[in-house]
Amino acid sequence: MRFRSGVGVAIVVLSAMGVFLAACGSTGSNGNPGNATVPQITTQPADKTVTVGQTATFSVTATGTAPLTYQWQRGTQNVGTNSNTYTTPATQASDNDAKFQVIITNSAGSVTSSQATLTVNSGSGAPVITRQPASLTVTVGQPANFTVAATGTAPLSYQWTKNGANVGTNSSTYNIAVTALADNNAMIQVRVSNASGNMLSSTATLTVKPPPPPGNVNVLTFHNDNGRTGQNLSEAALTPTTVNSTTFGKLATLPVDGLVDAEPLYVSNLIIGGAPHNVVFVVTEHDSVYAFDADTFVQLWKGIVLGSGESTSDNRGCGQVSPEIGITSTPVIDTKAGAHGTIYLVAMSKNGSNYFQRLHALDITTGAEESGSPVLIQGSFTRPVVGGLTTFDPKQYKARPGLLLMNGVVYIAWASHCDGGAYQGWVMGYSQSTLQQASIINVTPNGSEGAIWMSGYGLAGDSTGNIYFLDANGTFDDTLDINSNPNMADYGNGFLKLSTAVNTLAVADYFNMHNTDAESNADEDLGSGGAMVLPDVKDNIGNTWHLAVGSGKDAAIYVVNRDQMGKFNVTSDAAIYQLLGGATGGGVRGGPAYFNNTVYFSGVGDTLKAWPISNAKLATSPSSHTASSFGYPGSIPSISANGITNGIVWTVENAGGGLLHAYDATNLGKELYNSNQAANGRDNFSNNKFITPMIANGKVFVGTPNSVVVFGLLP
Repeated sequence: MRFRSGVGVAIVVLSAMGVFLAACGSTGSNGNPGNATVPQITTQPADKTVTVGQTATFSVTATGTAPLTYQWQRGTQNVGTNSNTYTTPATQASDNDAKFQVIITNSAGSVTSSQATLTVNSGSGAPVITRQPASLTVTVGQPANFTVAATGTAPLSYQWTKNGANVGTNSSTYNIAVTALADNNAMIQVRVSNASGNMLSSTATLTVKPPPPPGNVNVLTFHNDNGRTGQNLSEAALTPTTVNSTTFGKLATLPVDGLVDAEPLYVSNLIIGGAPHNVVFVVTEHDSVYAFDADTFVQLWKGIVLGSGESTSDNRGCGQVSPEIGITSTPVIDTKAGAHGTIYLVAMSKNGSNYFQRLHALDITTGAEESGSPVLIQGSFTRPVVGGLTTFDPKQYKARPGLLLMNGVVYIAWASHCDGGAYQGWVMGYSQSTLQQASIINVTPNGSEGAIWMSGYGLAGDSTGNIYFLDANGTFDDTLDINSNPNMADYGNGFLKLSTAVNTLAVADYFNMHNTDAESNADEDLGSGGAMVLPDVKDNIGNTWHLAVGSGKDAAIYVVNRDQMGKFNVTSDAAIYQLLGGATGGGVRGGPAYFNNTVYFSGVGDTLKAWPISNAKLATSPSSHTASSFGYPGSIPSISANGITNGIVWTVENAGGGLLHAYDATNLGKELYNSNQAANGRDNFSNNKFITPMIANGKVFVGTPNSVVVFGLLP
């Protein structure tokens, strides 16, 4: 083809230029097609540090004409997806120091980020379970707590399952606060995880037993009965065979808000909230009253007996009960009183410089005050011989001995605060139905001191309505009247018998040792110990004897004939029924227990001893004794048995930490159990002085400074 010269050539050139422009698109002011902008990185990928097994996430932020595309690279190898972030697989040690970058592209061009370095620290690896969750057996209503222990790279996470369903929180423990029968045979597992992996535990089985059958034992007063024998003769589960550190131990701790100085009490098969419960009652020096289910250990109710605007008493400058004084004495329960049963107790409180003592009557199913309760305790007594009144001053006293309920009257005896201030020996009786004062006596009305404390042992009563106790150091009138009674009616440091006839308290008989004044002056009086009324005994010719026994700081055992106690002779103690001088080795703080024709005593710094009764008298030497001695304040024994078989003597030693002992009642040299025997301190508890163990329905209850510890047969 031939071209014309000039114009023809120009057309060819322009046509070619048009083809080029059509292929490239229009040209904007910046020289890029369609005014597109090249990607620019505003936030570079940052270095990352992880532990082996963890992942690492890198990110980038960029601007530029959309759409932007991303290609991540490890070194020169493409990885990841089209995203402004890249997350590695679970890292390995070989990934350490790996370099990561990203190429960002759009229609205008591309840009490559700076490199980010991955640092991988070595770890301890995947989880390893070192202690598997253990199977548990509990009684319905009790808590169930499962625990796992594991090692591995932190952090570890935990996921518990119950029958395959997720439960609990991210914790090494899983707790069921209150178990139900529906929880029986539940399968419990936990998966422990970290960045390196996970491990599933073995399966623990939860066994939930139904509640035990209703109990048949009540402990309604100090030491089980008004005679203060301390014996429970209906105990089938606790035997010399079953009580050992393998099968017996601490089951629970019942927390309370203050010192527990009183013995816990117990009511079987009590209907609360429409259901039967075996209930243990606890009072504290913080003026609180508790009811716990004795089998599930759940708190059923709590009562506070402080008056409005009041607090518990201070210790009145005496360390015997400290730092506060509230409810000190063991209460008494009448299951037939009121609508559902009533617990009677004495509480001390204060408001500024004013101190109060009150008698309370509480419904045992709710803790509510009964009608007419509480009543303020006050009173006065006419001095015999000289006339005039002595007046009870509430701030000078605490109700220390256990209360006595006898013939519809609640009897209260009063201790001093150490030997401080002006005080005397008071006993009062209050009608349980009206809560009004029925009787009152001062046993040192023309003298001083003569308080009644007995280390918390209870006032004792006999079947004919008489009261027995040991009085502390105080005035005794050596001059006797024509009836051989103190001529000024002062009976300090005596073994006393009070008559309660026609609602009048009066000294019916007494015994004072010939050196009573010297003992009082030396603080070696009887008042640290309590009196126990013995069951009737027969001598070898068939005569029946009504006896009571007691011991105090002088370490002698005094056995009195309750029908003729011996009174006082300045030169001799020959008129007493029986006297065993130095028998307890050290002074007695508390009192004895009785079982199967045997009396058990523990003196300070001496062994616990068994004194059999023969021909209506205590043997002159003990039949057995414990291998170890008991330091201050000795101990107060209690008895469990099934009739006259399987007798066990229980006692608490105040030795640094508290120590519960169980001895074969037929041979105290055979210790069945003590709470230090189990490994790893399993059965340890805090100590408290003057503590009396209470035994009921296969369990032993022990007061501490802030709880009651429950012992029994292990699941």
